[in-house]
Amino acid sequence: MRIRPVEHEDFESIAALTNRFIRETAIHFGEAEITAQELREEWRRLGPRYPFLVACGDGGTDRGSGDDADSRPERGRFLGYAKSGPWRTRAAYRNTVEIGIYMMPEAQGKGLGRRLYQALIDACMAKGFHAIIGGVTMPNEISVRLHEGLGFKPIGVFPQVGYKFDRWHDVGFWQLTVPSAAPREA
Repeated sequence: MRIRPVEHEDFESIAALTNRFIRETAIHFGEAEITAQELREEWRRLGPRYPFLVACGDGGTDRGSGDDADSRPERGRFLGYAKSGPWRTRAAYRNTVEIGIYMMPEAQGKGLGRRLYQALIDACMAKGFHAIIGGVTMPNEISVRLHEGLGFKPIGVFPQVGYKFDRWHDVGFWQLTVPSAAPREA
């Protein structure tokens, strides 16, 4: 598996995977599908401050499902993505980042997501973030084990904060604190 920064061409595959999670799960709280262009605009708006990585197989040409797969063999098969963004928008939160990960079904359960998530965490640390937050729609034992296995500590559960598929969902939050990170000024 190769891990690299996201590129413009990745967003068709990212949108296809994200939309699968939107349609089929409560892991993603979106209810309307998102386009590749909307994801590109979000990426551009956030800029280089917030790492965004993709995982690709070492070979093959299938990057996703359907007609939006990139056929260039050097890019490899799209396996998933991990991204970061602001935890909150007020200035005092500038040293805190929220992260998330989405993997293709065939890439799950093989340790690939852990490698990708660790790469994202390392990239966030390199950017100087002091607190890294992961949110998990509960229950999700696999995601809980992933976060805790990477050193995140449980912070708390917000009960019944999301409503999707005709039921309420709790969201748990895990935090990794980077003690050596120097505070970033406004």
